[in-house]
Amino acid sequence: MPTQRIDLATIVKAYDVRGLAPEQLDETAAHALGAAAADVLGVAGRTGQAGGTLVIGHDMRPTSPLLVDAFARGVNDRGGDVLVIGLCSTDGLYFASGHLNAPGAMFTASHNPAAYNGIKMCFAGAKPVGTGTGLDDVRILAQQYLDSGELPTAAARGTRSDRPLLAEYAAHLRSLVDLSGSRPLKVVVDAGNGMAGLTAPAVLGTEAGLPALPLDVVPMYFELDGTFPNHEANPLEPANLVDLQKAVVEHGADIGLAFDGDADRVFVVDERGEPVSPSAVTAMVALRELAKTPGATVLHNLICSRAVPEQITAAGGVPVRTRVGHSFIKAEMARTGAVFGGEHSAHFYFKDFWGADTGMLAAMHVLAALGEQDGALSALVADFDPYTASGEINSTVTDVAGTTAAVRETWVARGGVVDTMDGLTISSPEGESPKWWFNLRPSNTEPLLRLNAEGEDAATMERVRDEVLAQVRGGAS
Repeated sequence: MPTQRIDLATIVKAYDVRGLAPEQLDETAAHALGAAAADVLGVAGRTGQAGGTLVIGHDMRPTSPLLVDAFARGVNDRGGDVLVIGLCSTDGLYFASGHLNAPGAMFTASHNPAAYNGIKMCFAGAKPVGTGTGLDDVRILAQQYLDSGELPTAAARGTRSDRPLLAEYAAHLRSLVDLSGSRPLKVVVDAGNGMAGLTAPAVLGTEAGLPALPLDVVPMYFELDGTFPNHEANPLEPANLVDLQKAVVEHGADIGLAFDGDADRVFVVDERGEPVSPSAVTAMVALRELAKTPGATVLHNLICSRAVPEQITAAGGVPVRTRVGHSFIKAEMARTGAVFGGEHSAHFYFKDFWGADTGMLAAMHVLAALGEQDGALSALVADFDPYTASGEINSTVTDVAGTTAAVRETWVARGGVVDTMDGLTISSPEGESPKWWFNLRPSNTEPLLRLNAEGEDAATMERVRDEVLAQVRGGAS
């Protein structure tokens, strides 16, 4: 055991484990977390009973294989069996969990820089593990194991087996969206040296042994490299989309797709090289799902464009607004039986994918929608994106609560309508035109306030955005 105490509270977050590797997340910590996960996720051996099986996958980060081995040993020590599916995307791990009805653990730090690694866990059927749904229990139990220096072993040690599931994952996605009848499309895919470099050729190409699709895929940064030599695999940052935007125009492509490091999110670029709002993607996919299941429920988080619930309602669906964050969305997916859910951060959730998020399936829906008609993507999405949005703007503040209260008081005095589902949302007074709204919510981990604003036109959005920022930043816009 190391002489310096490992404090898991510094790396176990609300939704997952995330920290510098190996400085914060090393093999010792992974071993204890594996043992605790076996207990909490229900695969540990019990008296007189064999344990269950836990599925483990990992991304391309250099530290992932050793952490996986240590975590697997922890599960085995507690009598649980392990099935290691190797390199995969996070939605590939969710597929394995749902397909095999087994709990899972995915080693990834998603879009974080190369120095980080982490673990996303789920119960059988890809059900989320987060604060209040098991992750706290994993942390507490693993910390006990670390502090005591002892890890209780089961009477019979579990086994480890290795089996890739990439081909089965690809075949499942193909079964959900039929692209075979699409018109020919040229598609530029920027994998950012992340896991889409493995999954895109399998799903959109023929590397998994599936029939060829009418897609001419132009690959960018498909080489798996957890040091991210070209740009960070975080398409939420505009700078990381620049290469894709240029390539779409240079190749005369119909569409561009950018995935984050673990490929559970997808960002879309139109034929002009312009980013397509994730809210527009949410509305587009929602209408496709409602065409299959008329009158169904569709979720959208509260920073999605107001166009999303408007489009869902117009199509005969039932829109349900949620807080930001995948644990809230997944819980609501289960509670409401929603067929689909979208977040403005480009996470997209599907009932026919065990309620889990998958960037590749969302990308396939967009490709299908584009390929089913003759127009350009920019024209197709125009109807789904009628308003002007600010994008998320972060401000460092010393008094998050006090600043939020001051903003609320100012805008309520002007007749603004208040909603406190997640942070502070203020909407334009009833009858005011042009309409606007903004959401101001605190970061869970930093002294930040995050602002999202939207208006019926650019001038309205900019006025609201600038006035709120001026107040949040003490007069600095």
